[in-house]
Formats: sequence, C-alpha cells, structure tokens
Amino acid sequence: MLRIDDITYAIAGHRLFENASALIPEGHKVGLVGRNGTGKTTLFGLIRGEMALEGGAITLPPRARIGGVAQEVPGSDVSLLDTVLSFDTERTELLVQSEAETDGARIAEIQTRLADIDAWSAEARASAILKGLGFDDAEQQMPCSAFSGGWRMRVALAGVLFAAPDLLLLDEPTNYLDLEGALWLENYLARYPHTVLIISHDRGLLNRAVGSILHLEDRKLTLYQGGYDRFAETRAARIAAAQSEAKKQEARRAHLQSYVDRFRYKADKAKQAQARIKALARMQPIAAPQEAALRRFTFPEPEALSPPILRLEGAAVGYDGKAVLSRLDLRIDQDDRIALLGRNGEGKSTLSKLLAGKLDLMDGRVHKAGRLRAGYFAQHQVDELHIDETPLDHIRRMRPTEPPARLRARLAGFGIGPQQAETIVENLSGGQKARLSLMLATVDAPHMLILDEPTNHLDIESREALVEALTAYTGAIILVSHDMHLLSLVADRLWLVGDGTVTPYEGDLDSYRLMLLAPQDNMRKAAQKPAKKKEKPSRDTVLRLRQEVRACEARVEKLMEMEGKVAVKLADPDIYEDPGTLATWQRKYAEIEAGIARAESLWETALSRLEKAEG
Repeated sequence: MLRIDDITYAIAGHRLFENASALIPEGHKVGLVGRNGTGKTTLFGLIRGEMALEGGAITLPPRARIGGVAQEVPGSDVSLLDTVLSFDTERTELLVQSEAETDGARIAEIQTRLADIDAWSAEARASAILKGLGFDDAEQQMPCSAFSGGWRMRVALAGVLFAAPDLLLLDEPTNYLDLEGALWLENYLARYPHTVLIISHDRGLLNRAVGSILHLEDRKLTLYQGGYDRFAETRAARIAAAQSEAKKQEARRAHLQSYVDRFRYKADKAKQAQARIKALARMQPIAAPQEAALRRFTFPEPEALSPPILRLEGAAVGYDGKAVLSRLDLRIDQDDRIALLGRNGEGKSTLSKLLAGKLDLMDGRVHKAGRLRAGYFAQHQVDELHIDETPLDHIRRMRPTEPPARLRARLAGFGIGPQQAETIVENLSGGQKARLSLMLATVDAPHMLILDEPTNHLDIESREALVEALTAYTGAIILVSHDMHLLSLVADRLWLVGDGTVTPYEGDLDSYRLMLLAPQDNMRKAAQKPAKKKEKPSRDTVLRLRQEVRACEARVEKLMEMEGKVAVKLADPDIYEDPGTLATWQRKYAEIEAGIARAESLWETALSRLEKAEG
C-alpha cells in the first residue's frame, strides 16, 4: 500500500503540493494525470525519496522495491537479453554465489531461493518482454551499442518490467514506443501482479490498463475510480455542480451584504445585521475546479486540387539499392484520412518519407498534382530544432519578408504566446517544441500532411486540440501514431504496412488491436481478402449519395446546435426552482439526444454506401 499523508513541497518558492493526500492499495493500477508543470514527475521523485518533504509523509510497506525508467541503458557490448536479465539483481547475485559456493547447505539454500524466484525461466520471460517491445530473437543477441537512444530506452523499460518491482513508477513510457509496443504494454500492465503508478497522456492506455485515476490539481491529489473517460465525466459533473453552487452562494452573499449595508446602522435592525455579518464571515468560498485550457491549433487552409493528389503505380522504395517496400499501387485524395499500421521495421517511416518527397522511387511511377505541397512532421524533428534560437527566429527564417506581427500571429495559432516566442528553444517544454515543429511543418498550407508520432510531447488537452484541428483540416492526412484515441477520431482509412508492401486493412482499430495481442502469425492473415469485382456505380448515383451524406451531416449539425441551446438552459440554476419547467426541458433534451443518435446512424449508413460506391 502506498500512503501519501498531507505532503507539502515547493520548488524555488513555487508550491506544488500543499496538504495533499492519497491512498493506493496494493496491486492497484493507477494513472497519474494533471496539467504539465503541476508536479507529477516531482511526485515520483518524492516517492523514491530523492527529495525531502517540507511536511507530511509518504510510506510504503517495509522492504518494498520501487522501480522505474530513469534513463536509457548505456551503449555497452552486453547483449540486450543479458542486459535485461541483469535488472534482477537478486537472481544475478545468487547465480554468482552458486558458482563460487562450496558449502553444501548454503548451495541448497541458494538453489531453493532460485527456484522460489523462478530463476530458471528468466531467459524466456526476459525474451518475451523484449519481443513485446519490438526486438526479435536476432536483435536480442545484439549489443546495446548497436541501438539508438530511443531503442535503449525500450531496453531499460524491458529491464524494469522483468525485475517486477513492488511499486512500478512509469513516466510517459509510450513516448518511445510505436503503436504495437504501446498496445503490448497496455496488456502487460493490466496483468502486472504488483502496484503501478503511471504518468501518461495516452487516453487508450489510461482507459484500458489502469483501474483508477489520481488527479493532481490545485496542489491536491484526488483519486477517482475507473479509467480516464469515467474520470473526465465525473470531473465534468463536479465542475458543473461546483459552478452552480458557487453561483448560488454568490447570490446568497449579495443578498446578505445588501441587508447589512441597509440596516447595520439602524438601531432596530442592528442585531439582525450583525447576525448576517457573522453569517457572511462563516461562508467558505466555493472554488470551482479549474477547467483545463484547450490550447488550440490553427492549420492554414490549402486550396483544393483535382483528385487524385498522388498516385503510385508499381512503385518500390528503399535504401542503398535494396527495396523495403515494393508493388505499391496506392491512391491519395485530398479528403483522405489514412492511418498507417504495421509492426516496427516493416516500412511505415519509409513510406512516410516517400510520400513527403524525402526518398526517391527505385522503381514504378508516381503521379502528383502539379501544385501539390506536402508537410512532414517526424519524431526526430523536435530534436532538430535550433536550441539556441527562439521560435520567432525559426519562423522568420521561413518567412523573411513577413512583418513581426504576422509571424507572432502564426506562432499564436499554435499556442506559442508572446513570452514563449522570444524564449530560446532549449528552455521550452517538450510540448512547446512539438507545437513549434507542427507549425513549421504546416506553414506552407500543405495539401497533404504526413504526421509521424505527433503527440509524443503533448498533454491530453493539446491532443484533443490537435484532433479538432485535424478534423477541420481540408488536406489529406497520413498518420503514424501509438495513440489509439487519436487514430480512432481522425483516421477513416487504414493501410497495413507489412510483408514488403502496403495493402488496405479491412478491419477496424479494435480488430487490429486484438490481432496484435494474438500470436504474431496472425499478422500474415490480416491481408485484405480478394475483393469481388463489381460494376462501377454511375456518376449520377455517386452524386446522389454525396448529396444524401451532406443532408445527413446538416441534420446532425442542426440537432447538435439545438442540444447546445437546451444544455445552456439546463445549466441555469434558476430552472431548478420550478420542477415542472425543469421536467419539460429535461424531456426536450432527451428527445434531442435520441434524435441525434438516429441522425448519426443514418449519416453513418449514408457514408458507408458512398464509400462502397466510390470504391
């Protein structure tokens, strides 16, 4: 059990915790959430005892082992498998002792303890963890020095999972994982036998891998039962209730103050006025929880191009004369939203670079619209920013003739305010750097935007803002991400990259997730079933279906507008004074909700028919 009792802690005069408390039972999986900069990572340091509390206490069971990923493993000549095995220090020490020990009784004790900790299956367990994180059998025998920093972070994560500490502290572990690794980690953590506390902005992981959410806000800790979606609903209701109560209290306070102001100096009313003054003094202000600020993105709008904007015919692409992908017959239109799926190393980044114009074809043909502009955001681009320059310097280099006010407006459209605009990149947060990189990738209003893990440094609110921006964006989107929530909201087409080529994936993201968690051979069964040839619908039929889709969409938008107006009415505290009026408006709201559900169903049906007609 992890017990946090009334802790208080400040950094450089900035108080992060003040009489904060929480109780996490043994074996529970808990997601730690809160705005960036509120102290989530600091709390991990306090739990590990790396910093001294100003007040309160953090207690764990005696001899409880705490584990986490502080940094990547060094680039040594030790193999990945042996590196992971070394994280179980007790096993390593016992094996060394067993080699040197001559006393029979002590040897028996060592062998008994090795059996107790399941030491003889250690290699198989370590290998399974490494495989889940993307390392095949051959790579597991390679030295750590053969891998980059991001991959060595995966090795460090594998080592911590293998050691199985009593309290596992993970700080944004999916930032250096791909979709497949992230889904494997979700499944692994859900079955982890000990306590887990994880900082994450990945809604999928926070919904599937944890059973509680620990929210850090206003220097306090609040534990909510359920995953992130349930937490968000509960907190939204709490905010609404607190705002309603605060409004009622303000009206009550104003009424009491008005009485005091009128009668405090009148002899016959002085006693009553004094009673109201005391009542005012006793009223504790009701503070509504802070709303998370939605920091929006603003993507420039590209002009429309004739479809298709890009088509590959019999294309092949690779490196140093060796093809990574071949037999590519793909088409992209400006309204496409495509997610690239596939295990690590199959060629998702290679395809992204080809589409972005970073790689040339080795074979086949590519047809591009004459004025096609492509924007490309890759993980490494955040690291390639000039750390000694400001965001203003970066955008000025790309737009040297634009006035400073226009440049600042561009930065503001990506949530980079006046102060951050003149702060050198080295001193910006990871999220601010990601926003700057996104702005630089989209400054030319690309018709096709290729995004490779765009959410790694973004908090949940910023990810939601990115979803809104991508939904409103009028260009094509090619998306690689480990964030299933982002993929499910943005992508409407799935391409599977595997076996040296790219094919449409007929299933949905849930079926892909289940497939990944099943034996690896299932990947080969995911290829698209041969489609039966159908007669192509007439142009009039397609136009009629498009008109039907637009009509359905307009109907949904109208109903949602009505829903918003009724919600505003229901948010008025005065309506709750009249039960009859309240019931009428609640009935209207329920009818609109049911209407939206029916309209959305019709819309989805119309979209499905249109997609089939367009092939």
